[in-house]
Amino acid sequence: MSVLICDSNCELWYTRAKELGLDYISMPYTIDGQEYYYDLGEKTDFKDFYDRVRKGSVPITSALNPENYKEILEPYFAKGEDILYISFSHAMSGTFNQLNTALKELYEKYPERKCTVFDTNSISLGAGIQVEQAAILKQQGASDEEIINYLKDFTNKVAVYFVVDDLMHLKRGGRLSAAAAFAGTLLGLKPMLTFNAKGGLDVIAKISGKKKAIRTMADKVINELADTDKPVYLVDADCPADADLLEQMIKEKRPEAKIVRQVVGPVIGTHCGPGTMGVIFAAEKRPIPLAQDKD
Repeated sequence: MSVLICDSNCELWYTRAKELGLDYISMPYTIDGQEYYYDLGEKTDFKDFYDRVRKGSVPITSALNPENYKEILEPYFAKGEDILYISFSHAMSGTFNQLNTALKELYEKYPERKCTVFDTNSISLGAGIQVEQAAILKQQGASDEEIINYLKDFTNKVAVYFVVDDLMHLKRGGRLSAAAAFAGTLLGLKPMLTFNAKGGLDVIAKISGKKKAIRTMADKVINELADTDKPVYLVDADCPADADLLEQMIKEKRPEAKIVRQVVGPVIGTHCGPGTMGVIFAAEKRPIPLAQDKD
């Protein structure tokens, strides 16, 4: 018997996680010297977080340590349960090195148990939409092997597009060079980002101005949405008016789209900053980044 778990960087809303019977690992962030663990929005004060960032607070994120992981995972092993963990992109964090250290120690104590980790090669609801489908299959009685085989195909059809409002957040997180961030800010450029097949960030387009960026994201959904049975997740980092416009543009051309709105959580928001918008949906294939883009 196995239990399906995820982490809060998948950003499924807490009520949806409860509906699906999901346990999750809460990922940490620190702002103004106080550490928090993201709870999928259950008690999170998003407005307070983004207001503080806009006023100059600089949040940080950190990896869990092996002791954290052992504390989280050992109760499952102790009950005789194996674990299927659908995780956010391993390319985005060193936390999975700590997970491997913890599992090595746990396997010595529980040699009959196993933890299977599937890397979604994405984050936020790019990972969340995969977790959601895995949980649905689990509820329908699918085995771990069947779920993994499904995800190996589905992960290559998850389209993620997002645009940040302030390039300096990406620069601070090492995702963009200082020169590119400064030049982009002066020119009003809005790079549209996506996740490549290895789970890293890549530029998909360079757009001048917010309105054009919103139109471009809408067009991506309009032209590429392939599976209307699955949700179209529309996320925003405390910029609901912009997200309203994006939703309106999508619905005008694709009224059948099942749009689900959600706020970007503080862990992801630490790296993308206020004003970020994104869309996540099931397409024919994963987006192809610009060739050899260095920005």
